Amino acid sequence: MITSTSNRQIKHLMQLQKKAKARYEQRVFVVEGSKMCFEAPREWVKKIYVSQSFLEGGRWAQKLQDYNFEILSDAVFQSVSDTSTPQGILAVVAMPDYTLGQLTSQKNPHLLLLESIQDPGNLGTMVRTGEGAGVSGIIMNHTTVDMFHPKVIRSNMGSIYRVPFVIVKDLTAAVVLLKEKGVTVYAAHLKGSMSYDMPDYRKPTAFLVGNEGNGLTNALADMADAYIRIPMEGRVESLNAAVAATLLLYEVNRQRR
Repeated sequence: MITSTSNRQIKHLMQLQKKAKARYEQRVFVVEGSKMCFEAPREWVKKIYVSQSFLEGGRWAQKLQDYNFEILSDAVFQSVSDTSTPQGILAVVAMPDYTLGQLTSQKNPHLLLLESIQDPGNLGTMVRTGEGAGVSGIIMNHTTVDMFHPKVIRSNMGSIYRVPFVIVKDLTAAVVLLKEKGVTVYAAHLKGSMSYDMPDYRKPTAFLVGNEGNGLTNALADMADAYIRIPMEGRVESLNAAVAATLLLYEVNRQRR
């Protein structure tokens, strides 16, 4: 049992929780909770860490035997957890590796393109909503919040294991590639004159969704085939980025059903 926060493994976990650079250098990230740990593809899981109390609970003791795991004192586990009330189990998991080619070569793709989304909860919600709506994949630029940020991981609730995604330096180049492959690209934009539920999304479709405060940059929005907007009543000017993405993704789902 590890009982000191000065232990090398504990310092390593703290680095992975706090620093994106450490995560990307080692190509691993941390997930917390029994659902996230045991839902991860088995071959992705590098190691599991459990608190003494979690192990003594006995519920998952048998399942843990299939993994490489380490026991931590409750106090040490608390120090490496990113939550105020930890469940007592976390895992170091390998980052999935997808390519832009994989996402763009799918049959009748349904894609979400994100520009500089900053709120971890929004990104996590988009990933989870995307899975529910049947999205083919998510493409985001490198200034979007880190996909492996602990809050993104918590809010997507396991969808990160199943929704393909790529992080690109240049979203405009990705849009060019999509259009070359016959994908119609729509920009969610306040200047749009066409309601979001008017186009035919049964064919290859991608949506551009921009930063929570500033929306899409003009250069990227202008590359879209069409601007679309979500009608607003009252004095509301726009919706939360994750809510807007949800409406768009589920409209595709509705039409394709």
